[in-house]
Formats: sequence, C-alpha cells, structure tokens
Amino acid sequence: MSEAVKNAPPKSTIDYEAYEKTPQFLHMKKTRNRFVVPLSIFFLVWYIAYVLAAAYLHDFMATPVFGSINIGLLLGLGQFVTTFVITMSYVTFANRKIDPLTEELRGELERMEQR
Repeated sequence: MSEAVKNAPPKSTIDYEAYEKTPQFLHMKKTRNRFVVPLSIFFLVWYIAYVLAAAYLHDFMATPVFGSINIGLLLGLGQFVTTFVITMSYVTFANRKIDPLTEELRGELERMEQR
C-alpha cells in the first residue's frame, strides 16, 4: 500500500451533494448571491464603460478638471477607489451575514460526522 493511501483522511459519511440542497445551505447561498451578483454587475458595467470611454471618447476623457488633472485620470483613479470600496463592503457583509451562517452549517456538518 502506498504512503499516500496510508495517510489519507478517513472517508466522510456525509453526502455533501445532498447537503447542498438543504434549506440552510440554500439560504446561505441566496444571501451571498443577493449581495455579490448586483455588485459584480455594477463593477463590470463601470469597468467596461471606463474602458470604452478611454478608447472612444478621447476629447471627453482629456477634458481638464484642474491643472493637468483630467476626467480620464479621475475616472481611472475611481476604478481603484471602487475596487477598494467593494472589497471592504464585501468583507463587512461577509463578517455580518455570511460567517454566522457558515458557522452554523459547519457545526451541523461536524455533528453529522460524529454520528
């Protein structure tokens, strides 16, 4: 018998595919998706709009705002700010909503495994 087979973890008795269909698991996925999907769509639209504006709206993007700072530069910096804000929003959301749900699910799975 190979070393990898000897050191393999014991086979689980939990049917994880069936567990993914439980109301608790589906609730956790629905909660996560209600936050993630709209935010992802928003960011993709915002990013694509910026790229298209940079490619096709040269005069608009070159419009000076103050000094040598133009609209294109501000919108480009806005991409970084948006990414940071979205990341922090998701971390806050996950800590408040998703993590408690996953802790419950993990505890339930651990109890099922002990049986």
